[in-house]
Amino acid sequence: MSLMFVPMYIKYLGIEAYGLIGIFAMLQGWLSLLDMGMKPTLAREMGRYTGGAHNEQSIWDLLRSIEIISIIIAVAVALGIWAASGWLATDWVKAKSIPTDVSAQAFALMGLVTALQFIESLYSSTLTGLQRQVLQNGVLSTMATVRGLGALCILVWVSNTIQAFFIWQGIISVASLLISLTIVYNVLPSPPRLARFSKAALKDVWRFAAGMVWITLLSLMLMQTDKILLSRMLTLENFGYYSLAGVVSGSLYMLVGPVTSAYYPRFNELLARKDDPALVKIYHQASQLVTVVVGSAAVVLITFSEPLVYLWTSNKVLTQQVTPIMSVLVVGTLLHCLMYVPYQIQLAYGWTSFAIKVNIVSVVILVPLILWLVPIYGAMGAAWIWVTLTSGYFFIAVQFMYQRILKKEKWSWYFSDVIIPLGCACSAAIPIKILFHLPINRVRGILFIVVLSTSIFAISAIAAPLVRQQLLSRVSKAVKYTKRKR
Repeated sequence: MSLMFVPMYIKYLGIEAYGLIGIFAMLQGWLSLLDMGMKPTLAREMGRYTGGAHNEQSIWDLLRSIEIISIIIAVAVALGIWAASGWLATDWVKAKSIPTDVSAQAFALMGLVTALQFIESLYSSTLTGLQRQVLQNGVLSTMATVRGLGALCILVWVSNTIQAFFIWQGIISVASLLISLTIVYNVLPSPPRLARFSKAALKDVWRFAAGMVWITLLSLMLMQTDKILLSRMLTLENFGYYSLAGVVSGSLYMLVGPVTSAYYPRFNELLARKDDPALVKIYHQASQLVTVVVGSAAVVLITFSEPLVYLWTSNKVLTQQVTPIMSVLVVGTLLHCLMYVPYQIQLAYGWTSFAIKVNIVSVVILVPLILWLVPIYGAMGAAWIWVTLTSGYFFIAVQFMYQRILKKEKWSWYFSDVIIPLGCACSAAIPIKILFHLPINRVRGILFIVVLSTSIFAISAIAAPLVRQQLLSRVSKAVKYTKRKR
């Protein structure tokens, strides 16, 4: 839904206002640092709770403790951004057509919406850890539809202003927060006594949480420094183009997120039970599934980048500005997504120090490159730095991981889980690119993309042994069910 409505937002708000929405997304990323590692810690402990590592009282005390801290942080965030809104509007962004007071109001509203979503993510982490992803995704998809479609209706029939856009985001954030809170309170079994703030509950998890804080800080420095510099140095219009390219490449995270959120609590559960054979199997299964799903989508985005953006936006200027940056960003994001499952298994083992060390080295090397190259090459320089960063993770950092955990699984991960499925997707897409041209007609073009994407996905899935096994098993069950019905 967030992808579907972007062209309409730009149509009614303008590319400068969309640049403010890009800053809002960047702000949300940086504020994830303020949870002090509590939310990933909560997801991990909820997964361990399903494996028997917690009782009802201890897990409720942990949840209540993190709730209280999160609410305090959220209030401070909202007030802090409101207080700084005037400075941000006058001294940070470079707007041509948006008045300063309008930008200031937009920043103040951003702070409120960000604070609400900050608290809401606490309950999303809880549902993830409890392995209630189907329920969680039902809520998320419903609220995303209402959020996107409602915002468009507000812009078309009520007010096509950036303030109206963020007011609607705030209303939906309140509703989503209340729904998520209610679901979590009903899903978790009731404790013997009323849950309360517990220093002991926080003390038990503080080491893992502290590690997550450093990982988050360093990751944000690596992933967001380019955006901070570009939002400062570029005009709001050009930053809007970069943000749009980032939205397209970032869509790959929408595909990897459901996979890792489903498997991560399962990793924690199996580790708590010390079931190593099952853990190894689902590790490879998760890795192959990420490669098949994300890899096939990335191959389509890279191979048919320009016609895809034009079909999406129907705007030649946007297409010309966005396509070159988007293609490079997609390569980097694909490599980053491929590292999600190895990263999740590190967290399941409670091994946060490795990610901290890797990110420290990356910061020392790459942040000076960002400060040097972004002022010279602008958005494209930032995009190539992103590819450099993720290539280092994929080719270098993962070598050290396999020296400590899953020691016999490295080459199986590289070849069976990544290279073979991804290579088959590329070998299918390139000849199609040479032999066929994407139809300009929107309906035919969309149909072509659907057929193309399905074909590449199927080829990649067949090349991944564990994914192929699962698909054949499900097809077999469906056939048997159909025969019984007859």
